[in-house]
Amino acid sequence: MKLKRIYIQNQLPKKLSFLQVLSHNIWWSWNDHAQRLFQDIDSALFVKLNYNPVALLETVDPARLVELEGDKNYLKRIKVVKKDFETYLAVPKKKGPKLAYFSMEYGLHISLKLYSGGLGVLAGDYLKEASDSNVELFGVGLLYRYGYFNQGLSMNGDQIHLYPAQKFTQLPIEPVRGADGNWLKVSVPIMGRIVQAKIWKLPVGRINLYLLDTDHEDNNQEDRALTHMLYGGDNEHRLKQEILLGIGGVRAIQAMDLQPEVYHLNEGHAGFLSLERLKNFVDGGLTFGEAKEAIRASSLYTTHTPVPAGHDHFPEYLMRNYLYSYADDLGISWEAFIALGRTNPTDSSEDFNMSKLSIALSQRVNGVSKLHGEVSQEMFTELYPGYTAEEVHIGYVTNSVHYPTWIAHDLHEIYSEQFGKDWIADQSNKDIWRKIHKVDDKKLFDAQHTLKVRLLDYVREKLQVDMQRRGESPRVTFDILSKIDNNALVFGFARRFATYKRATLLFQDEARLAELVNRHDQPVIFLFAGKAHPADQGGQDLIRHIVHVSKKPEFAGKVIFLEDYNMEMAKLLTQGVDVWLNTPTRPLEASGTSGMKAALNGRPNFSVLDGWWAEGYRPDAGWALPLERTYEDQHLQNELDAELIYHTLEEEIIPTFFKRGDDGISKEWMGYVKQIIAEVAPTFTMKRMMDDYYERFYFPLGTSEQATSKSSYGPAKEYAAWKESVIGKWEGIEVKENISFDTFNHALPVGESFTAQITLGMNGLSKDDVTLEACFYHRIDENKVELHRVEAFGGESNDNGEVTYKLDVDPHLAGVYEYGFRLRPTHEMMPHAQDLNLVYWV
Repeated sequence: MKLKRIYIQNQLPKKLSFLQVLSHNIWWSWNDHAQRLFQDIDSALFVKLNYNPVALLETVDPARLVELEGDKNYLKRIKVVKKDFETYLAVPKKKGPKLAYFSMEYGLHISLKLYSGGLGVLAGDYLKEASDSNVELFGVGLLYRYGYFNQGLSMNGDQIHLYPAQKFTQLPIEPVRGADGNWLKVSVPIMGRIVQAKIWKLPVGRINLYLLDTDHEDNNQEDRALTHMLYGGDNEHRLKQEILLGIGGVRAIQAMDLQPEVYHLNEGHAGFLSLERLKNFVDGGLTFGEAKEAIRASSLYTTHTPVPAGHDHFPEYLMRNYLYSYADDLGISWEAFIALGRTNPTDSSEDFNMSKLSIALSQRVNGVSKLHGEVSQEMFTELYPGYTAEEVHIGYVTNSVHYPTWIAHDLHEIYSEQFGKDWIADQSNKDIWRKIHKVDDKKLFDAQHTLKVRLLDYVREKLQVDMQRRGESPRVTFDILSKIDNNALVFGFARRFATYKRATLLFQDEARLAELVNRHDQPVIFLFAGKAHPADQGGQDLIRHIVHVSKKPEFAGKVIFLEDYNMEMAKLLTQGVDVWLNTPTRPLEASGTSGMKAALNGRPNFSVLDGWWAEGYRPDAGWALPLERTYEDQHLQNELDAELIYHTLEEEIIPTFFKRGDDGISKEWMGYVKQIIAEVAPTFTMKRMMDDYYERFYFPLGTSEQATSKSSYGPAKEYAAWKESVIGKWEGIEVKENISFDTFNHALPVGESFTAQITLGMNGLSKDDVTLEACFYHRIDENKVELHRVEAFGGESNDNGEVTYKLDVDPHLAGVYEYGFRLRPTHEMMPHAQDLNLVYWV
């Protein structure tokens, strides 16, 4: 049989032509009226096609399109959405620095296999908010042929990894073309070969996401596979992907002449972009030191995990194999190059760490919650000897979620009715959200109950399909489905299945849990969902354990694992459960965002005080396990935490939910619901997060970039020269005189000043080049001190090239302190003390 292929494209009737335009901008996914336009074409087909409107318009029966062309009401709805869309796009951009946002993954929609989990969904939400806030930002990433895996389960609960390919013709992407009309490509050197990467554009409302793709005929099979799977392959494959993202991404920006002013590295995956930027500046005539100042002045690095294994690192031999030429390109030795990613540059056994590279080449660094910022300061203190953790310059912006994406339509209608017109533009204003208290309890309860029933209907349907596919017996399937109660108190636990997230903590005492979920008049359901990385056997074991528990008769229909967690399931869960559950090992949860999505929908959280919940928790809006550890032994800590969970469920959460009045509503429960809406939700909207990034990082970096780049990077050259001079003279500084209070023989009475006079030989440095500080510490333990206060000395120069410093300070508080005199460099262009990491202890 000899066959040929022919492609027959659906042609939309003229009156429906706008649907083609709309389907190619992901804006439709967070506009309810636009979503419904596609859903109403063929709702069953839309779901089957993963809610993909491009695929829908290509697949739908042409007769249905003809029918819609004659539907006056549908055509009217198209006109309304078209007007909204065109008005949305026409708004002028806000003033501010132009931003390039680099991320390895983007969770924009279930139909785009560009994400694996929380990091990607956060990045996708951020692009959507950038569009809504109308800022000058574009994204850079990779276009994956297979993306992250689809999850299946075996009869035994074993995770099965499925990789269906994406059809690029059915995605809302288009080739980026040059002035000559040809597809723009960039060349990226990888292991002595030149890999060609095509550039695609994916419109996200008012902004664009640019994606690199190597899976085409210009490359060999090995290089084509670079953009096949997200987080697939070994460590060497990851290195090549990160070279493609960072180096290829910068080359793509150049090819499109986008000229960003600030670069935001969303995780260390993008760290190599700084190497390519360094190379460009060196090629343009700057020295390595000058180029380093130029790129640091415009770079922000966001770290997303306190788990050491989450920070990519590569052995030196791999770095040498793939990036050796960059040392020559930058005009530095290989030793100086490899030191950019190490804590101890001379330790040949230390891997090259992408987070350390990103910190070294970024002026600003942040964690993704207040607590994570503090944990990151601790984690990276070793990079800054002479400073305590709280002095390290790492800041934070707490993650958030995109309201239009995650809010249930029914609840949005209630909010908008009460909050007023155009309230979304000011969505982080708590005064607006507090109007929820005016909403009738029954009205809000009924809306939430409807969402719960929708979720449980989905659970029944999905379980029936999945269990039949796995070959489960009809009797077992029926038993489970028949015991799912719409009036149950439903808990949701859905996230990446890493061992530190402790998904099975609830099962420490199965007998007690069985009693808890089987109360006749107080039914309880626990819904679990999530994927474990294919290489994470521990995470997969957790899934298998939950599946086994769910099959026990006492837990049938009470403990349920839903396979193939994705964004659409996440919406149903966060909108439909009664309580969102989270039990990470403290303090390993950097932020977490699923609980925020639940909060938007008025769903109280029950979580460890870790990540975002350490900031969001209020005793009238949810429940918490304490942040502090009681036991060093993790097994004992797990036992204690499980006991606290059982007690809280039995004594507080379950009784409160089922304490109903004559109207069938728990007034006390609705108090929790309204408080998490009024007091928690507005703080964790993406609008607040975007505003924080601008205030804390983007505007300062924009100012820094402008100051550094003026006069052909004259200030960068001057600053680099100053640093080189200080470094060269630093070891020659010497103490000529040190007169300070005799702490060995006398106690300093409260109210009496601490005095010191120190004279330093400056070895050619001026007093303006340095600051001398008296640092007072409290001793925490043998290895750790906590900074109490810092006082700067006043200095006077003499003709001998010496500076005499005097200090007179009242310590104020009684107690035992340890102190030292610390000299550090100072310059008007230094954004923080560690920008030139030299410390001289007198």
